[in-house]
Amino acid sequence: MCRNCDYTIHGHHHHGWDHSIPPAETVAPGSRLHFRCLDSSGGQLSKDSTTADVATLDFGKINPVTGPVYVDGAEPGDILKIGIEAFHPSGFGWTANIPGFGLLADQFTDPHLKVWDYDPDSLSPALFSDIAKVPLKPFAGTIGLAPAEPGLHSVVPPRRMGGNLDIRDLAAGTTLYLPVEVAGALFSIGDTHAAQGDGEVCGTAIESPMDVEVTLDLIKQEKLAFPRFTTPGPVTRHLDAKGYEVTTGIGPDMMSGAKDAVSAMVDLLCKSHGFSAEDAYLLCSVAGDLRISEIVDMPNWVVSFYFPRIVLE
Repeated sequence: MCRNCDYTIHGHHHHGWDHSIPPAETVAPGSRLHFRCLDSSGGQLSKDSTTADVATLDFGKINPVTGPVYVDGAEPGDILKIGIEAFHPSGFGWTANIPGFGLLADQFTDPHLKVWDYDPDSLSPALFSDIAKVPLKPFAGTIGLAPAEPGLHSVVPPRRMGGNLDIRDLAAGTTLYLPVEVAGALFSIGDTHAAQGDGEVCGTAIESPMDVEVTLDLIKQEKLAFPRFTTPGPVTRHLDAKGYEVTTGIGPDMMSGAKDAVSAMVDLLCKSHGFSAEDAYLLCSVAGDLRISEIVDMPNWVVSFYFPRIVLE
């Protein structure tokens, strides 16, 4: 537990954004909080789970977030400044192909599950197989505020107030800024990950329950259209050391280009290292990065997929 935290929030989980949800706590600006977050299955998957359990997931329990927290004095038109202070990982995680979900859902129609066991203290690379280890970088996939629009809104899509952003660089030391739409801001956090590639292409990362420490502060009456953040330094040192294998997709549709780039990397990993297609797809999701390489030379755009060679060496 955090000895320097002003509040601890646990046992207060919700499964959608709704400004009518009663706050778990009311805090003053500048407070440091300790959140206990569930994994994105809401505890439905465990160390003993098998692929068969993926097919029986209750989607009403998916992606719970912890909160909400009412920040005293927060008003529409303000910015909530979130200092992401620390993560306390659990050592357990999972990655799955969930039918109907993910960039290549039309190609990967069957469930598939990888259960991870990693060292929560050293955060040394997590073993995927005897030929693959994934460097870890804990972060919260879902971090956001309640919307002004009444009613319950799905936690799955990201929004201008944050939510399911799945930005790998929202790690310890990063400061995130979110636009406030309702009184108190109503901050919640969850969907914690031990590692993820940019794009989270199969739809899941190394989904892992863990505790998170954040500091919540206010910037009064300053307009912000969408989330922005500041990192404390380089963001890819855990992946860069051995270089990358890169595949591309080129054409007039960027989504098709992204699919082509990832499909090509799945094929390359299967051919060069003997992975099954399902395992290669999961590895791409937890370690590889989709990038827009060119968006100005119409009518064709270039999307690249970078897979770090350090995973395989």
